[in-house]
Amino acid sequence: MSDTHQSEAGRAKRSPSVRLPSLPLTGGCQCGQVRYEIRKIPLVFYLCHCTECQRHTSSAYGESLRVESASLVVTGTLKTTRRGSQSGAIRLGDFCPDCGVRVQHRSEGNPHRVNIKAGTLDDTSWLAPAGHIWVRSKQPFVAIDPAELAYDGPPGDAGSAAIGARWREMLAAGEQD
Repeated sequence: MSDTHQSEAGRAKRSPSVRLPSLPLTGGCQCGQVRYEIRKIPLVFYLCHCTECQRHTSSAYGESLRVESASLVVTGTLKTTRRGSQSGAIRLGDFCPDCGVRVQHRSEGNPHRVNIKAGTLDDTSWLAPAGHIWVRSKQPFVAIDPAELAYDGPPGDAGSAAIGARWREMLAAGEQD
């Protein structure tokens, strides 16, 4: 099995378009104690099918909307969990201490980016993933189109660049629609 599942036919297919709503993007936890604003265009949106994301979301995958930390304004109090990852990096998960909703996660060694858990956005209707990672542990009922970027495990530098490029194509196509 290769690192990516995208077929030759899929590479020729046009990326879906994403029409980004007006900034700032807003969201928060279920009880409303934690709110946030994203004031710049997100860097990328992807789905992670690793077992860790499945566990902390109690779902089939995690939805990660990566943003620059300087573009994110959070109000309310977050509590943070800390854990090691397979890569050796320390991952921090920030959640509302009242309702327990995980709002974001980040890497201890990279304070310049944050992954917002996209299901916490007020408006999720515009989201379309630029790629999928850790698909070797995806749930069997999840179908991934062969035209989508999909990586068996972590995407690595080249895969991350490809997912980022696909996201920028999707945003550009949305501006033309």
